[in-house]
Amino acid sequence: MARIAGVELQNSWKVDYALTRIRGLGWPLVRKLVGKLRLDPKKRVSDLTPGEIAKISSGLENYPTEGELARIVKGNIQRLQTIGSYRGMRHSKNLPVRGQRTKTNARTKRGKRKTVGAFKKEALARMQTGKTGEEKK
Repeated sequence: MARIAGVELQNSWKVDYALTRIRGLGWPLVRKLVGKLRLDPKKRVSDLTPGEIAKISSGLENYPTEGELARIVKGNIQRLQTIGSYRGMRHSKNLPVRGQRTKTNARTKRGKRKTVGAFKKEALARMQTGKTGEEKK
């Protein structure tokens, strides 16, 4: 297994696919990087020489990946919250930021549904009898 940018890449993977497993690298950037370094994208990770792995690692230094990328994104969100922008407020309230509707949908952000107005008659009667019993005491 080759270790590039702190990520273990399986030997059976092809180089172009394996590099997309690194956070911050997508297909377009991987194709550009592999073309620039003159590597065969269909080559397996197990077939890479230590020199080729070093070339890939040095080529990745120009792009933010893994922990560095996470710090940059977190800093951007923190900046939006500090200046009090609309997007920053949505981030802090844990709601969708990019204009999605929230009356319906957005369940992953808003959490489990909570019933507000609809009660069954038995539950409502129990609540009312409990209150009247407390008031008499």
